[in-house]
Amino acid sequence: MKKEKGLGVWLLIALAALFLCVMLVLPLVLVVHEALARGAAAYLSAVTEPFAVKALQLTLLATAVAVGANTLFGLASAWLLTKHDFRGKALLGSLIDLPFAISPVVAGLFFVMLFGRMSPLYPLLRAEHIQILFAVPAIVLATVFVTFPFITRELVPVMESQGRSEEEAATTLGASGWQMFFHVTLPNIKWALLYGVILCTARAMGEFGAVSVVSGHIRGKTNTLPLHIEILYNEYNFTAAFAVASLLVLLAVVILVLRNIVEWRAKRGMHHAH
Repeated sequence: MKKEKGLGVWLLIALAALFLCVMLVLPLVLVVHEALARGAAAYLSAVTEPFAVKALQLTLLATAVAVGANTLFGLASAWLLTKHDFRGKALLGSLIDLPFAISPVVAGLFFVMLFGRMSPLYPLLRAEHIQILFAVPAIVLATVFVTFPFITRELVPVMESQGRSEEEAATTLGASGWQMFFHVTLPNIKWALLYGVILCTARAMGEFGAVSVVSGHIRGKTNTLPLHIEILYNEYNFTAAFAVASLLVLLAVVILVLRNIVEWRAKRGMHHAH
């Protein structure tokens, strides 16, 4: 019986390893191989040419703004959902999950309808010479929209499990709201917050659908790295496309390492707490 159980476990492990090799390892190896197919000089030329650099800068800018905005929003919304009771609480939770439920392309179309020529806001924006659609602001807004549930959804379970007793005790002892947050709440949620920030960063850097709709695909101005890769691939410039894609792979590996470090530190902290 134990032998059969052991064989079943090893079979599951083998199937999982095979699946990971086919779906994850082999594509990554292919990206690196194709990126270096014409040598290091061609690779460096592809990743340092002006359009690629601009795309990288825009990707990092949109990611930084999205992570910063969603960190503030995630902290505020998680605090509201876990520390307070009010009418519409379930509705608010559902609205926060909305980007998980709709396609990113639909989200992009929403911004087109909101800021495009058919929008009631368009005459006002045009009169004030404010360009949102097919410009950097639309890319940032789309990135913020598709990523804003991540931090909230990492914080809510942790804050719910902790309850309200520590905050109530701090209030009883005369702590202000900010003192209570920085000295009581934040130390208890710091690892969940960092984990949410890492997930939000990964999602923001790889966003394609919503950004593709609102960007206008203007080279050197509104193309993020995923959009730049698509253009290179459609032009049959495969080596350059895979070279730029390797930048995203490198960033993904860095994020994966950071995530594992955060998970390890969080588990270590829980072990010491017990």
